[in-house]
Amino acid sequence: MMQNNKTAARLFAAPFAIWAAIFIVLPLFFVLWHGLTDGEGAFTLANIIEAVQPEYLKALGLSVELALISTFVCLVLAYPLCLILQEIKKGRMLLIFLLFLLPLWMNSLLTTMAWQTILEKNGIINMALQALGLPTMALINTPLAIVIGMVYNFLPYMVLPLYVSLSHIDKSIIEAAHDLGAGKWQTFRRIIFPLSVPGVISGCTMVFIPALTTFVISALLGGNKILLIGNIIEQEFTAAYDWQLGSALSMILMVFIILNIVLEAFADRGAKKKEAGAR
Repeated sequence: MMQNNKTAARLFAAPFAIWAAIFIVLPLFFVLWHGLTDGEGAFTLANIIEAVQPEYLKALGLSVELALISTFVCLVLAYPLCLILQEIKKGRMLLIFLLFLLPLWMNSLLTTMAWQTILEKNGIINMALQALGLPTMALINTPLAIVIGMVYNFLPYMVLPLYVSLSHIDKSIIEAAHDLGAGKWQTFRRIIFPLSVPGVISGCTMVFIPALTTFVISALLGGNKILLIGNIIEQEFTAAYDWQLGSALSMILMVFIILNIVLEAFADRGAKKKEAGAR
C-alpha cells in the first residue's frame, strides 16, 4: 500500500517536474553556460570580470538602493492598511482590499504608462500645481518616478502576505495582553509585530526581488537617463546581442536574489521559533 502511494505521488508530481525542468532548470543552465564560456564555447571568466566593471556595479548598486527604498515604502504603506482591515467590517474590508489588489488585475505595462502620463512635464500633477500657482516639478526620468512606479506595481505583493499573517494572530492573545495591562503600543510591539514577522519577511522578499530585476518600469519612468541592472541586461540580450555579458550580469544578479532568499529563510525560522514561544 505504501509503495502504491509513493508511485501515485511520483506520477502526480511528474508534470510539475517536467515543467520545472523546461522552464526553470534549462534556462538557468543556458545562463550559466553563456556566462562562463566565450563565443566558441570555451570556458572563460572574462565575462564575469567584465561584468564587475565600475559602470555595471554602479547600475547594480542603484538597483539595490531603489529596490530597498521601494520595499520600505511598501511596508510602511501596507502594514497600517492591514491593521485597519483587521478592524473594519467585512464588507468595507473587501472593498478596500480589492482596490489595493486592482493593479494585479491590470497589465503592469499599461499602469506604468499611465504613471508616465501623470508624472510628465505637462502631466496631471504639474497641471494641478500650475492651477494652484505653484512651481512645477521635474518628476519624470528621475529615481523618484521609478520608486513611485515600483511601489504602485508591487504594493499588492506586500499587502497579501501581511494581511494573511495578521489575520492568523489569535485574538485571545491580544485580549490577554490587554487584560494584563498592556497598552496599544506595548501590545503591538510585544505581540502583534513579532507574530507578523513571517508576513513582513515574505512581503519584503516578494517586493524586493521584482523591484531589483525590473526593467520595464525604469525604462518608461526613468528614460535613458537612469539605467538599472535590469535595463543593461535587457539591452545586452536584445540590442547588443552579447549573450555572454548579459548572462554574466544575470549571474551576479542571481547571487543577490539567492542571498535574499537565504536571509529570508533564516529570519523566517527565527520568527517561527519566537511565535511558537509566544503561543
